[in-house]
Amino acid sequence: MITTQHLRRPEGRIAYDVQGSGPLVICVPGMAELRQTYRLLVPRLLDAGFRVATIDIRGHGDSDATFTAYDDVALAGDLLALVDELGGPAVVVGNSMGAAAGVIAAAEAPAKVSGLALLGPFVREPEIGAIQKLLIRALFLRPWGPAALLGYYPKWLPGAKPEGYEEHKRRVRDNLRRPGHWQAFVRTSRTSHEPARRRLADVTAPAVVVMGAADVDWADPGAEAEWIGGQLRAEVVMVPEVGHFPQVQAPAVVAAAVTRLVEQTSKT
Repeated sequence: MITTQHLRRPEGRIAYDVQGSGPLVICVPGMAELRQTYRLLVPRLLDAGFRVATIDIRGHGDSDATFTAYDDVALAGDLLALVDELGGPAVVVGNSMGAAAGVIAAAEAPAKVSGLALLGPFVREPEIGAIQKLLIRALFLRPWGPAALLGYYPKWLPGAKPEGYEEHKRRVRDNLRRPGHWQAFVRTSRTSHEPARRRLADVTAPAVVVMGAADVDWADPGAEAEWIGGQLRAEVVMVPEVGHFPQVQAPAVVAAAVTRLVEQTSKT
């Protein structure tokens, strides 16, 4: 049985699980998600011979909702602190907002982040209109906010749902009901990925981008993946019929990409 541990940070604690031995891989979820989003990927990474840590970001899951900052920069600081705690360097696997934090961490401390695997990454702001932004914010107001989010959740996983989908969705729902967690989610949703975009040119670590071709968060997922790949000189892997969470809809593809990345970092 895995015992969840806590990393002490100023203003609160970050929950994480760690298993296995070998090169360190830290898996970071995005906004509204939990560390269990990596439930189908972790066993494959362990079989590949890695030490794997999964975390809950601030105000999510078993991490505290006591912080004053919930943005990419704060999350990057948590990642680097965890690398120090566990003994790095680490390959960072970041989904959505977790990818942005990984970029900032790699730019800030190259010796601590040996590689980046960016899954459905947000490393810059999507191009949406002001009216659409206002509508999104309105959807996330109480009392209908949690229901609106959960109603949208299936769109992130189009087609056949992965193993454990219903149980995991209930876990996401229950997380939103924990004291302070909905407020933390709303504050997270109002942050910007501009700090990550500004640091892309500073990243020297090898990287791979895994993007679902059916990711509804981008008008053209392929174009966004190619843009990120160009910025980071990264391998780009497009996965047909997969949405915003490749780690659960295509865990074998992601595991293979991470393995290639770790092998690449071991040669540099």
